[in-house]
Amino acid sequence: MNSSDVNDILIFMSVLDSGSFVAGGRALGLSRSAAGKAVARLETRFATRLLNRTTRALSLTDDGRSLYAAGQGIREAMDAAERSIGPASGQPRGVLRVTVADAFGRRLVLPVVRHYLEAWPGMQVEMSFSDHVAGIVEDGFDLAIRIGVTDPSPGLISRVILRDPVRLCASPAYLDRRGQPASTEHLTRHDLLFHARSNERMTWHLQEADGTSVVAQGRSRLRLDSGEALRDAALAGMGIGLLPGFLVDDDVQAGRLRLLLPSVNAGTVSIVALYPHRRHLEGKVRHFIDMLVAALAGAARRD
Repeated sequence: MNSSDVNDILIFMSVLDSGSFVAGGRALGLSRSAAGKAVARLETRFATRLLNRTTRALSLTDDGRSLYAAGQGIREAMDAAERSIGPASGQPRGVLRVTVADAFGRRLVLPVVRHYLEAWPGMQVEMSFSDHVAGIVEDGFDLAIRIGVTDPSPGLISRVILRDPVRLCASPAYLDRRGQPASTEHLTRHDLLFHARSNERMTWHLQEADGTSVVAQGRSRLRLDSGEALRDAALAGMGIGLLPGFLVDDDVQAGRLRLLLPSVNAGTVSIVALYPHRRHLEGKVRHFIDMLVAALAGAARRD
C-alpha cells in the first residue's frame, strides 16, 4: 500500500464521518469531486463497492465497514505520531468523539466534558446525545457511554463505570387518582411506563423481600425509547416508572415523585463505557474515562 492509498482511505473515512462527499472533502480542504474520486480509486483498487449511495444518505457495505475499521489503525498511528512531536508531547490532543445516552449525558457527562477541556487545552470534543445504540466503530466514535448494555459488539471493550439503583416511582397526582400499589401483584391494576428499544418492550424483573423473582405484569399503554421522556411521563401522572436513580432522585427528594414498594428490590442498572479494542488505549480516551469515573464516584459519595 503506497502513500496515496493511505490518503484515499483517510478521505473515505472523512466522508463517512461527515455524512457526505461535500462535507468530508471540505473537512480535509478538498472539493466534493476530489473526495468522490478518492473513494472511486479505492473501489477500483479493491474491486468492490465500499459505499451505498442514495440521494439522501451514505451507508457502508460490508467491505466498506471492514476498510473503515482497518483505517482506524491508520488514523490512530498518525494521531500518535502527532502527539509525540512538539511542546505538547505527553498530553492528549486532537478530537474525542463520544456518543452517550441522552439523559445521562446531559446530566452527568457534560459537566465532566467541561473539566476535561479545561484540563487538556489541546483537545476538542464532539458528542452525540442519543439512546440509540449506534455502531461505534462504523460511526467513527472513540467512546460510547451506554445504559444497561451487557453484551457489546465483537471488537469492543466494555467497562462498568457505575451501578445505579433503580427506583419504582410515580407522581402524587397519579397515585391520588389510581391508588398506591401495596404489592407487586397490585401492579396489574396500573399503567406501567416501559422503555422500548427497537420496538422491543423491556420487561421489569423485581425481587420480593423473601428473594422471590417477579416479572411485573401491568398495562402498558405508553412505551418510549428515551429515559428523559419516561421521567417526564411519570411526572405528568401518566403511569408508574422504573427509572435509574440519577434520573429521578432529585424529583423524589422534592416530592414530585414518590417511591413505591420499598421492600421490593428493583436491582441496579449498569452504566458502561464501550470503546474499540486496541493494544494500547488512547490517552485521550483513558483520561476522559478516568475523569468520568472519579466524578461519578464523588457524586455517589455525596448521595
